[in-house]
Amino acid sequence: MDEVVPKIPNLDIAHHHFLLASGPKEGREEAKRALFEYVKTENMSPYYVLLCDEFGFPKDSSLLQGMQKANEEKEKELDGKLEDAETNLGETDISDALIAKAQFLAKIGDKDKALTAYRVAFDKTGPLGHRIDLVFACIRIGFFFRDNDLISRNIDKAKTLIEEGGDWDRRNRLKVYEGIYRISVRDFKGAIQLFLDTLATFTSTELMEYKDFVKYTVFTAAITLKRPDFKAKIIDAPEILEVIDQVPNLSDFAKSLYACNYSQFFRSLAAVEQTMKLDRLLNAHYRYYVREMRIAVYAQLLESYQSLTIESMANAFGVTQDWIDSDLSKYIAAGRLNAVIDKVNGIVETNRPDAKNAQYQATIKQGDLLLTRIQKLSRVINV
Repeated sequence: MDEVVPKIPNLDIAHHHFLLASGPKEGREEAKRALFEYVKTENMSPYYVLLCDEFGFPKDSSLLQGMQKANEEKEKELDGKLEDAETNLGETDISDALIAKAQFLAKIGDKDKALTAYRVAFDKTGPLGHRIDLVFACIRIGFFFRDNDLISRNIDKAKTLIEEGGDWDRRNRLKVYEGIYRISVRDFKGAIQLFLDTLATFTSTELMEYKDFVKYTVFTAAITLKRPDFKAKIIDAPEILEVIDQVPNLSDFAKSLYACNYSQFFRSLAAVEQTMKLDRLLNAHYRYYVREMRIAVYAQLLESYQSLTIESMANAFGVTQDWIDSDLSKYIAAGRLNAVIDKVNGIVETNRPDAKNAQYQATIKQGDLLLTRIQKLSRVINV
């Protein structure tokens, strides 16, 4: 596609909604101000009613009536154009009129009417590329209202259509949409290749700026890629290097992880945690992400040694000995780290799993299960 995809609905509005609902208390008044500024500017009367009902805000009747009147006039204008197209013009003009009405309804935040209008437009639209674009619009409505079922159904629909002959641009756009959906549901492994495939060809500015896409790519790569791949695809990637310094703490986070500069990494990880708390896609996963990254760097350090003193580990990570002792103990007890802590001597001993022994134990366990089932079956047969 040569034209820029319009930001309909505008996901900046969804960001302010998230901050108002889940952001820090000191920032909620500003989020409310920005949110209602968008609502007034775009005459989003249906969305205004939703916001007032959700947050218990009193409705400004004069404001609401003014927005509703403006929307009624606009809808009447669009219906007039549609009627003219149906009477005097061809199928392309009818499709364009239907799409214009669907976009208008999406823009003012009328979810149900917008989805219905997009379905009608889809049925009346001929070119495959334009039909795919309408499915993308429905996915964006899903992102706006955080409707994962709507998103996943339309991603599947877009995949089917693209297999029928979607062009290169739309194939890449779908990868971005699917990758963003996957990180929002904590499927980082499913997202990383989609992000890497589109890093050099990103055009989905209707979802976010490129620097934000790079941010999500680095975060996702850090928790999924092995160290050599992380260097080749992130640390040395020219697309990443071009914008990584535009995102606070992102360069330090990536470089310290690869360079095993653990004290710097822990500081950067703390900053990343705060970033994720304010991100509507990642907020629900920030505790999981921080925990998994800690486990990863602990394992990375311990792999190189048979044993380490707790003091040296604490110094490496820039924390106290009591803190590192407590944190390691949690992950060792949960079976996430192959190590034991010798508190008497103040050391951490690695306990690398023996692959053959693990296979032997698994075979024994499966054999026990099989014998148990045979015994149960024999009792049934004897009865």
